[in-house]
Amino acid sequence: MLDIKFIRDNAELVQEGAKKKHIDFDIKKLLEVDDKRKALSQQLEEKRAKQNQVNTEVPKVDSDKRTQLIKEMQLLKEEMQKLEEQLKEVIIEWQKLMVAVPNIPDMSVPEGEDDSTNLEIKSWPVSASGGEKTKFSFTPKNHTELMLDLDMADFDRGTKVAGFRGYFLKNDGALLSYAIWQHALNHFLAKDFTPMIVPSLIRRESLIGSGYLPQGEEDLYRTQDGEYLSGTAEVATMAYYMDEILDKKDLPKKFLSFSPCFRREAGAHGKDVKGLIRVHEFYKLEQVILCEASHEESVKQHEFLHRNTEEFIESLKIPYRTVINCAGDLGLGQVKKYDIELWVPLEKKYREIGSTSYFHDFQTRRLGIRYKDEDPSASSGQGKMKFAHSLNSTAIPTPRILVSLIENFQQIDGSIIIPEVLRPYIGGREKISKN
Repeated sequence: MLDIKFIRDNAELVQEGAKKKHIDFDIKKLLEVDDKRKALSQQLEEKRAKQNQVNTEVPKVDSDKRTQLIKEMQLLKEEMQKLEEQLKEVIIEWQKLMVAVPNIPDMSVPEGEDDSTNLEIKSWPVSASGGEKTKFSFTPKNHTELMLDLDMADFDRGTKVAGFRGYFLKNDGALLSYAIWQHALNHFLAKDFTPMIVPSLIRRESLIGSGYLPQGEEDLYRTQDGEYLSGTAEVATMAYYMDEILDKKDLPKKFLSFSPCFRREAGAHGKDVKGLIRVHEFYKLEQVILCEASHEESVKQHEFLHRNTEEFIESLKIPYRTVINCAGDLGLGQVKKYDIELWVPLEKKYREIGSTSYFHDFQTRRLGIRYKDEDPSASSGQGKMKFAHSLNSTAIPTPRILVSLIENFQQIDGSIIIPEVLRPYIGGREKISKN
């Protein structure tokens, strides 16, 4: 959420930011509602001041005057009740508009309507001719065929038990996922992250605070008690310090959070219906950082988070590319975002495996996460309260990463080479094969 004073002072800039993101939002309407909110608040305060003044006069006047003042106060009280009701309705409208104001994208974010216009900025591994993709001397199979042949997954029983897009990982499919988690823990925790296992069942306030509601309601599962199943560990991690004041000396706060994740994939009923690409239930390790309220610090931490995930993918030796997301592919609160996309040989395309985003104080203002900044010029030694900046990045999602890993490392005999870094976690074995 942006500060209303900032919105007023930079109305044209905010409106242009919404236009660049291809988000339909009317800044003028918000400002009109805000004017109404301020006017009603002022009227109410004036009447309260008058009420307080009369309350001090009543004991000092004679009985006739007292009777007159009491009658006037009854009328004043009725007027105040009407104003309070009007103000309550206006505040609700104002709050709805405020949480819908999109953050302003960074100047370096390219123009574009959707992910088809994202800009590739890197591919790996690098050769003289550019990014090197996996080549086969035989006709390769897709990940579903390979996993079924090697008894690594069961999709039919997954559908029987869990419904559409259900799946079971079994035998080496499960062991490979465990190995990826273990390798990810060692890789990311070496970079001074605090490990956490966080809730997936969360309250609405956490989703509003992190910016997933109200716009993303259709893609969330909701319980009969009014709670939600989160689609990312980012939400619970961001809400961890909700309504708290942090010590500046403890910044940046760096978390590596793990949780089950759930997404309805609304609107994608006919897309990617086979295999592990677009499942409803999965697992994810997420990097989250809270840092000082500085654009330069946010940019620095953004590059740090993104490179962490790149290094992890490189350790697995899976071909990938990095794209900078165009404005139309940014979420409501994102200032800038990178996507990492892994090469999927059978589809002959790259598919997103994770994103790295920074938000400035968009999320922390909603969540009330602040710190006291030092002000050496202040004679009192008191600093100014500031909202921290927030960032997040996918460390690794499973089982989606298995798609690229299995397809890229398949062999002519139908076996799968296990990446070297994963072998210590899977009994030292070099490959997965039928025997």
